[in-house]
Amino acid sequence: MITLVIDASVAVKWVVEEDGTPEALVLRRRSKLIAPELLAAECANILWKKVQRGELSRDEGLLAARLLEAADIDFLPTHHLLEEATRIAVELDHPAYDCVYLALAAEQDCRFVTADDQFLRKLGEGHRRRFRGRVVGLSQAAGGPDKPMAR
Repeated sequence: MITLVIDASVAVKWVVEEDGTPEALVLRRRSKLIAPELLAAECANILWKKVQRGELSRDEGLLAARLLEAADIDFLPTHHLLEEATRIAVELDHPAYDCVYLALAAEQDCRFVTADDQFLRKLGEGHRRRFRGRVVGLSQAAGGPDKPMAR
């Protein structure tokens, strides 16, 4: 079973129907998933925003949070990755909280899966080639027909 670091853009799709939900569910079934403890706070924030925007009721948001609490994800501490996450954030000119996931994937020698298209584009640009084998989009990680993930 392949080990992957996932971010909140993937995990929330397990409990809220949106683009990429089928792929996120496939990934959940066939991979060992790890994440920084930061994932819990990011998921809570996403669910709060969805309630605030009227996309979920209060009860739906709380149920989604409860389901995510029970998800089979190994949460890892990442305080020791502060310097590396900062280095990556400065290099990419991108928010550091996203870079924590990338630093964790590098430390664990596995891939980082995200559904954040903006982050994927940024990582794929020119001089950032060093991240190309480390980061994959959700569709690719789930073995989508257009981009199967090799390992």
